[in-house]
Amino acid sequence: MRTKLIWTLAWLGLATASFAQKAVIDKVVAMVGGEVILLSEVEEQYALMKAQRPNTPTDARCDMLDGLLTAKLLINQAKLDSIEVSDQEVEDQLNARIDRILSYMNGDVAQFEDYYGQTITQVKEQFREDLRNQLLADRMRGEVLKSVTVTPSEVKVFFDQIPRDSLPYFNSEVEVGEIVGKPQVNAAERQRAIDKLEGLRAQVVGGQATFEALAQRFSDDGSARIGGDLGWAKRGKFVPDFEAAAYNLEPGEISSVVETEFGFHLIQLIERRGNSIHVRHILVRPNITNDDLELTRRQLDSVRALVLADSMSFSIAVKRFGYKEVQSYTNDGRMMNPVSGNTFFEIGDLEPDVYFALDTMKRMGSISAPFEFKDPTGETYFRIVQLQSRSAPHRANLKQDYAKIRDAAIQSKQNEHLMRWVAERIQNTYIYIDPMYNVCPGLSIWQKNIDRP
Repeated sequence: MRTKLIWTLAWLGLATASFAQKAVIDKVVAMVGGEVILLSEVEEQYALMKAQRPNTPTDARCDMLDGLLTAKLLINQAKLDSIEVSDQEVEDQLNARIDRILSYMNGDVAQFEDYYGQTITQVKEQFREDLRNQLLADRMRGEVLKSVTVTPSEVKVFFDQIPRDSLPYFNSEVEVGEIVGKPQVNAAERQRAIDKLEGLRAQVVGGQATFEALAQRFSDDGSARIGGDLGWAKRGKFVPDFEAAAYNLEPGEISSVVETEFGFHLIQLIERRGNSIHVRHILVRPNITNDDLELTRRQLDSVRALVLADSMSFSIAVKRFGYKEVQSYTNDGRMMNPVSGNTFFEIGDLEPDVYFALDTMKRMGSISAPFEFKDPTGETYFRIVQLQSRSAPHRANLKQDYAKIRDAAIQSKQNEHLMRWVAERIQNTYIYIDPMYNVCPGLSIWQKNIDRP
């Protein structure tokens, strides 16, 4: 469990190792322009890698410092070029990453705070500046590499330069289409949620209870623990229906019941500053009954029958009947592999339910019966999946693997371009590296104009 969580937090960009490095006596071990690298930064990265891969050698610290030096050079140049990252961007990224971590903890704030030993607010404060610098470095890297492209002839040259015995061997891969159905709340449960919120609103208006107290007791989301407070936000942060209602309120005013994709809300405007608002809400999610689930299953089964009878293409069925908020909806139903970033899945990359649904399919175009699944927040959905292609195990070749080879070619070209950019900027940038890293041969490029105290 802990190893899985460390992987998750690392992927989200929130290093956990900083909490385990309190014993490190900190000092400056490198400088790039005005950017400082501390010993603790190197040691935190090393500890994180060690937790993921216990056999990590001690000299991996050299590669980690090299990566940090490049990041600091990008940050330094971004500041010189007046590239900016807004406070709102940082806040939105922090909130998104914290929310994703909480989703892996089933929304358990106590578990989050126990794991970190700090409140969510304290964790956000600790990582705010690191995240700002990460976004600056990413933005500068994007500027440096935005002109780098590859032509088909360059892809072929790149492929031809790979020794035959070094070509990768690809396992069998599949492409999978899906149509997702979201169970809809029946009229009785919908009205029950509305009636509940209208009753709560009457209590606040009548002075029988405060909005915050009722939010703590009745709101069905993580904001309940802080009285429904959603903090400050600019336009675009909330879903349209919620935002429209919130921006039409006067300070202290409470909305009527507002319906969004998340459920039903009461919204109270606390304060407005220009285009920013500070609101709190109470969310009530109506209950999805077994009858609602069964209705969705039957509807998808009917869609499956239409496609198998050639009465409708899979692509049209996605647009007509699929749930619009899933990634595959905008890709004709084709699922994206989050590991590789393309539409090809090795068997090990598939979700277990999808794997078992495809396992018995022999023909391309076969479609599974509807089956239930849950998203990271625990909401229940149904999907049918279609086997759209299957490749046999094979050695890499341009015909079958052009997209993968093109991606490798452009990554190689980007790496070369970035290395040239780094080498050029080093010549005109103050560099200091502590002598303790003189044993790192890979840092020689940084030592061309190195300063020593």
